[in-house]
Amino acid sequence: MAGTVLVTGASSGIGEETAKGLMAAGYIVYAAARRVDAMRSLEAAGARVLSLNVTDDASMTAAVDTILRETGRIDVLVNNAGYGSYGALEDVPLDEARRQFEVNIFGLARLTQLVLPTMRTQRAGRIVNVSSASGKVGEPFGCWYHASKHALEGLSDSLRMELHPFGIDVVIIEPGPTRTPWGGIARDSLNLRSGEGAYREGAQAHIAMLVAASKGSMPSAPGDVAAVIVKAVRSRRPKTRYPVGGAKIVLSLRRILSDRGFDAFIRLATKQAAKSTTSSNKTSPVEASRRAK
Repeated sequence: MAGTVLVTGASSGIGEETAKGLMAAGYIVYAAARRVDAMRSLEAAGARVLSLNVTDDASMTAAVDTILRETGRIDVLVNNAGYGSYGALEDVPLDEARRQFEVNIFGLARLTQLVLPTMRTQRAGRIVNVSSASGKVGEPFGCWYHASKHALEGLSDSLRMELHPFGIDVVIIEPGPTRTPWGGIARDSLNLRSGEGAYREGAQAHIAMLVAASKGSMPSAPGDVAAVIVKAVRSRRPKTRYPVGGAKIVLSLRRILSDRGFDAFIRLATKQAAKSTTSSNKTSPVEASRRAK
């Protein structure tokens, strides 16, 4: 066997496909998520499934203890669990903002803390953090999600230098739009928080852009992102960052354009998406969002 891997958020999408890809590559894979029933197909394929809630310290501790008891080591942690909370900053309760960071940052950091003593003893290990192109750019109505991903980028860069003396790699994966349940959750939260009221017009237009981003050739398949994660895990000397799919375009534009130029690009893309949705569907962006699921 190539080693032991823990993959979080493995009940669907990128996490599920990553678990499959790593099993195919010969790894012992622990697939972890809150919904164990949703991982029965992975279990049947050979994964060892774990109930894991990244906002519950006891749950994370129990998961790591189980892996060490059964295999005696942890070679790779793939921090994939996360979600996107959208809405105007003014409209999002701070309790929801804290939950966004609890899942996307603090849970990830705590799980990393739990595996590091073993990796340091082994003098080897790899932490793979699934970030996003959102960790490098801004977007209206995504303040808290983008803030969490910017934080993850900074955390990962600092951690990489911190762990270098122990032979532990830290790798960042930066997907662009991907065909997973993430998009529907983000659109629904935006509509819930800001679909009416002062920000209604901008929110509806942005929902239209999120719908447009979920269609056509731009969004990656979950398997495409998973293939990059597997590559990063297997590489003898991995890159520090792996942008995937549409993220390459977005990040290239961000490097070329000024701050205000990128703002204008986002406004133009939003305006065009809203116009296209209205003219082609004759329905509201919210209804188009529902149909996109």
